[in-house]
Amino acid sequence: MFKTYKAQAWLLLAPALILLVAFTYFPIGNTVWRSFFGFGVQMGDYLSDENYARLMEDTVFWKVLKNNLLYALVTVPASIVLALVMALWVNSKIAGQSFLRLSFFTPTMLPMISVANIWLLFYSPEIGLFNSVLESFGGSGINWLGDPDTALYSLMAMTIWKEAGFFMIFYLAALQTISPDLYKAARTENASAWYIFRRITFPLLMPTTLFVFVNALLNAFKLIDHLFILTKGGPNNATNLLLYYIYENSFAFFDTAYASALTVVLLLVLIIMALIQFGIIERRVHY
Repeated sequence: MFKTYKAQAWLLLAPALILLVAFTYFPIGNTVWRSFFGFGVQMGDYLSDENYARLMEDTVFWKVLKNNLLYALVTVPASIVLALVMALWVNSKIAGQSFLRLSFFTPTMLPMISVANIWLLFYSPEIGLFNSVLESFGGSGINWLGDPDTALYSLMAMTIWKEAGFFMIFYLAALQTISPDLYKAARTENASAWYIFRRITFPLLMPTTLFVFVNALLNAFKLIDHLFILTKGGPNNATNLLLYYIYENSFAFFDTAYASALTVVLLLVLIIMALIQFGIIERRVHY
């Protein structure tokens, strides 16, 4: 009887396991193998660390890695804070609540390529919206995407605008599950709004915050669509991020072995981030 149930369980799990192995574990294993045995698009017969040695000496790689870490360091907390503020706002009893919710969520519904083209128009040096606003106040135009000092931050602004509304929905759903009795009890004790948020609202939102944090961090390391439209990693690799650099080496330079080594580095970065998230941050989460 037990063996029958066990066989049924494996049969039920089989479709998901086959897909997981075929599209996750096998590609990861193949990537690691190619990073040690590959040379360009060819596979060698012996183990070599040539791709990793090249990676350590690649100044573009280090610049790209620094760009990606800075990009994540800015966009992840900014998106989370903005999403939480918007959720608190639209969860309160205000006029035009439904319109505000729709307005905040609208960027999420737009396709990535459309968003990139819209912001490309905003950032245009001659006819762009932002430069038009600056000039109306007597300022001079800025080459937002053409200046290495502003290009990456311009990309960050677009990402925060795109993602905050998506994360807001999760916070809004979580806020509506909190019992109103907790707030009534706190107000009975004359607790301030800040004290209520710090002691009641935010601790009860920590599971949602962890979920949002994980997704925001993953998004920070998988951006490629916007880069392809806006800057293609320029100027002078100022906006080049790790996944786009992998794409360039694999599909533009056809150096799949080196791209595999870069992919392994990306996987290691994500593993380290996951250990930090679930080893440290999750300890502060109460379900």
